[in-house]
Amino acid sequence: MQDASDQLVIETPDAPEAALFDDPRAAVDRLCALYEQAAEFLRDRFLRAMHEGHPGVRLRAFYPEIRFTTASFAKIDSRLSFGHVTSPGTYATTVTRPRMFRHYLRQQLGLLLSNHGVKVQIGLSDTPMPVHFAVANFPDVTVPQEGAAEFVLRDVFDVPDLGTTNDDIVNGVVVTPPGGAMPLAPFTAQRVDYSLARLAHYTATDPEHFQNHVLFTNYQFYVSEFEAYARAALADPATGYTAFVSTGNVEITTPDGDLGMPARLPQMPTHHLKRADGSGITLVNIGVGPSNAKTATDHIAVLRPHAWLMVGHCAGLRNSQSLGDFVLAHAYLREDKVLDDDLPVWVPIPALAEIQVALEKAVEHETQLDGYDLKRIMRTGTVATVDNRNWELRDTSGPVQRLSQSRAVALDMESATIAANGFRFRVPYGTLLCVSDKPLHGELKLPGMASDFYKTQVSRHLRIGIRAMESLRDMPLERIHSRKLRSFEETAFL
Repeated sequence: MQDASDQLVIETPDAPEAALFDDPRAAVDRLCALYEQAAEFLRDRFLRAMHEGHPGVRLRAFYPEIRFTTASFAKIDSRLSFGHVTSPGTYATTVTRPRMFRHYLRQQLGLLLSNHGVKVQIGLSDTPMPVHFAVANFPDVTVPQEGAAEFVLRDVFDVPDLGTTNDDIVNGVVVTPPGGAMPLAPFTAQRVDYSLARLAHYTATDPEHFQNHVLFTNYQFYVSEFEAYARAALADPATGYTAFVSTGNVEITTPDGDLGMPARLPQMPTHHLKRADGSGITLVNIGVGPSNAKTATDHIAVLRPHAWLMVGHCAGLRNSQSLGDFVLAHAYLREDKVLDDDLPVWVPIPALAEIQVALEKAVEHETQLDGYDLKRIMRTGTVATVDNRNWELRDTSGPVQRLSQSRAVALDMESATIAANGFRFRVPYGTLLCVSDKPLHGELKLPGMASDFYKTQVSRHLRIGIRAMESLRDMPLERIHSRKLRSFEETAFL
């Protein structure tokens, strides 16, 4: 199709008219067909332009779109935190990589259709697909940097537009123009594509490998233990785990598979213990600091995981604690600063009962302690997250007073960031830390102490996190996704 308006000829792929669907599978199939047609059109035209030069026209393809309209104020089951809209109107969202998200889309569309009894419309949006994101589906194709081609790329193709790639929906500041459609999902297609590209870059694994349950840690020691656990799991078909993916997308399906040695570690080494339905476990070593914690969760959020947990090391702040004790966070003192512009510090970050119970029961199982005896090795309390790793070297009178007034029992540089972004992105979150030093009481993390500590504690701590995730996996999704994470007006899709 060509359009000669404003003296500019635009070539787009031919596409069918929008159609109504009451079957989620058929609706997702149409989304896949529309998306793949657009991506293949841009890939083919891009390769031709790189070989033949400027095509003499502008080349454009559009993201597919889900559109839904209801005229009813009918009240839906009040126990549900998602899967419905709260008021009449038209709602829409652009969609990218629908084949990768097919399970999620079928589930969300199925709930919407069931709860409202109104068909959804599947067609093309008016949002252009950037060529960079379109060719990301084809590993053998890359877009050159600006100036590398014989013509100006943006004169021919649409490129990523950061002006429209934002978190306005999840931050609750999106403004729907008069007569426009309200958001149906928390992220637009451009925002999802942006994060999928970032994930591949930072983790050195494809986004398709990510599982619905994500563990974050701040030490590489956990990665070795995770690999050992994964190999044992692959040896036992009863576990349901089918594969283990390491850096560089190296995948093994047997316990003795060879993962090789990566040429270099990515910024955030990530490994995936997979199940056929995506309900496995992903471990991300985010390293130390709130910036990495925010970066990782900003991008993983678009995958709509069912839960993420922090299982890292911390400084114990109470003299009654011992190295190796656990801290189950039920509140957070946010001094990490990286999320202040997106989520003000006056916003409370509540503990989620289902996550807390899963973590506590996992600790009980692994330590064989329960009830009052569990208090010997685990504290429940406030975790403080700061942005200065060497805070102890400054005048500590101010920080120590704030920590005492907040009733903090532990301090780290990641947990509050991960929990706050979980709250912001409506991803169930939790934190179980392990005390690795006590700087206020003269027990610093010195090399000899650290080696002994890691040998005895890392394996048990990781098993606790995995056990907690496996118990959450067996829980109905409606229970995990708490209403505490939903605001007054929410998108129907999780």
